[in-house]
This record gives sequence, C-alpha cells and structure tokens, in this order.
Amino acid sequence: MTKLHLSVAVGDYDRTRALGDGSVHIDGVEPVIMNLSPEEIFFRAFRFAEFDISELSLSSFTVKTAAGDCPYVGVPAFLSRAFRHTSIYVRTDRIKAPADLKGKRVGVAEYQLTANVWARALLEDEFGVRPTDLQWVRGGLEEPGRLEKIPVALPADVHVEEAPAGATLSKMLAQGAIDAFIGPRIPSCFQRGEPYVGWLFPDPAAAAADYFTRTGVFPIMHIVGVRRALVERHAWLPAAALKAFEEAKAVALGRLSDTSATKVTLPFVEEQLKRTRDLMGVDFWSYGVAGNRKVLEAFLHHHHAQGLSARKVAVEELFHPTTFEAFKL
Repeated sequence: MTKLHLSVAVGDYDRTRALGDGSVHIDGVEPVIMNLSPEEIFFRAFRFAEFDISELSLSSFTVKTAAGDCPYVGVPAFLSRAFRHTSIYVRTDRIKAPADLKGKRVGVAEYQLTANVWARALLEDEFGVRPTDLQWVRGGLEEPGRLEKIPVALPADVHVEEAPAGATLSKMLAQGAIDAFIGPRIPSCFQRGEPYVGWLFPDPAAAAADYFTRTGVFPIMHIVGVRRALVERHAWLPAAALKAFEEAKAVALGRLSDTSATKVTLPFVEEQLKRTRDLMGVDFWSYGVAGNRKVLEAFLHHHHAQGLSARKVAVEELFHPTTFEAFKL
C-alpha cells in the first residue's frame, strides 16, 4: 500500500512527541510533522486550510461548523486541556472578587478564543458575571494590532472596542488602562511582577480542583482536524489519526510515570501525578467522545449562548462518525 504523504501541524507536546520521533505511526500515512505555536497553526489552518492534519481551536472549529463551511473534519483527540482559573488576570488594587469585574474593562486578544469561552462560562456559572456585564477591549497581548482569525458577529449587547493603535494589552493592564485581561498566555507584566497585577483567583489550582470536584468538567481547548477533502477520498483517515494520537498520549504518560529519572524539568512530578489521579482518575486526560460528552455539551451550550455560533451545534456534528467507537479485543 502506498502511504499518503501528509502534513501534520501540532504543538510540541509530550503527548504528540511520539509521532514526531517515529515511535508511533499513523496507519497508512507518511507524515511531515510541523511543530508550531497554536497561534500560527490556527491562523494558517482557518485562513488557508494549509495542513492535512492539524491541531485546531475548538472554538474556531465550532464557529465554522455552525456556519457549515469548516474545511476540516474533527477527531476527538484533545491535544490541549486546561482549567482556566489561571487565565484571568486583574488589577488587584481594583478587583478583589469576581463580582468586582462587573462594569470593568477587560482585555482579550480574540473574543472567540476557546480559553476565553471557558473563562466567561466560569464567571457566569459560578459567580453570576455575564459577558454583557463587562466592557471588552480587543487587541494584541504583546504585539499591537491582532485581529480575530475568523469573523464573528457578536450580539448587540456585547460591547467590544479595539485597543488604541500601537497599544498592547499587557502594557494597558500594567498602566491601569484596563482592569483585567483574560487569555491563555501569561501577560509579560504578570511575569515581571508588576505591582497590582495578579490572578483573580489567588490559588487557582485549589479553585480548579474544587470546580472539578463539583462539576466533573476538565475544559477542552484543542481538537484534531483532518482536511475534509482528504476524508472524502479516504474515509479511514480520522479513525487512523485518533488511534495514533491515543497511542502517542499513552507513550507520554508511560514516560511521565517512570520515576527512575523524571522526564520533566520540574520537582514534585510524582506527587503531582498522584494527586491528579486521586482527584480526576487514572485517565485524567481522556480522548474520545463517550467520556467527554458532558464537557463538550457544556462548551457548545456556552459557545452558542455567548453569540459565537450562529446555532447550537450538536456533539455529533463535531467529529467524524468513525471516531465515536473503536474495536475491542
């Protein structure tokens, strides 16, 4: 069988590394692996559909799926997951609690970023702070002039203004021109230890653990997509991709569990791994639809409620039907 030569664009994660080093193969595929940043992958994938198999923003994918013009077919391999309690940065001289955000100016690099959807859902569900309660300021976090990678039509009662020309959200937060920032990347002003810039949740790990205990939700950020035109010719590709990403994740977890010498340049890895499994179970970073339906439904509900998807998308619309079930021995 002649293998398909396909481009595969993913982040350089432990859970994808086995695909790059060749210890895990996608059946029937000779891959060209490109390790790129999420921002570059998503821009190129959604603007130009450049990659054959690509890591994708769940939010952008949902926008395009709702509109009926998504160039990719989804695969439920969730390459990025994160609790977003660490994604809300505030002026600590003004914001002491989530309710204090009402009426305040909050910066976002892109309104439709998946991390921002989850952060807004958290604020609304847990603290009654709705998206319409805030004044949104959109701009580049560290470079001025960033725009939404795909167009979104927001509800009339969601107020979004553009950051001033030449301004960055990190500088605006440090200077007090905005009261908070929400996003997946850490603002440089926070990293530098600028006065009065801190997390909304002083102990975000404890807040996230409590949230998971009560809700069972471990937010999904990124999925995998296979170019739709390829799937129309090779219906086996989505399932083959899911199988490979599952195997690559298993390799990463096996290495992480090897305590002879830690594979991560960080102390307390074994202790953190045990705490995570005690809280979230052995398969704490699960792939597939069955074990993640609740999380996906919560996301799709909020995505539509926040005005980002023109209609409420069903879970079944996100992924290729061959990825819902797998063979068993």
